[in-house]
Amino acid sequence: MDILVSAVFQVLQAVLSIYFWIVIARALISWVNPDPYNPIVRFLHNATDPVLNRMRRILPLQFGAMDFTPIALLILLSVLQNILAQIQYKLTYGGF
Repeated sequence: MDILVSAVFQVLQAVLSIYFWIVIARALISWVNPDPYNPIVRFLHNATDPVLNRMRRILPLQFGAMDFTPIALLILLSVLQNILAQIQYKLTYGGF
């Protein structure tokens, strides 16, 4: 059972880590004028826009031309990864 729990948490950690890098790539391409029809740009927008738009409605973190919402999302993803790591440790090595 510990192996199954560990495997599930490892997959969740990997998904969060990949999404973390997708958000970073999205933030980096926002600094230039990317072609909106480029498949990579479209993928990055489709992968991040739903989450970023919800966060923008809840926390308006736009000041002038600067949008700090991706930074807030990166912090949230990092916190989630740490929480998952703690839960995995407690479930695997006892503590709950």
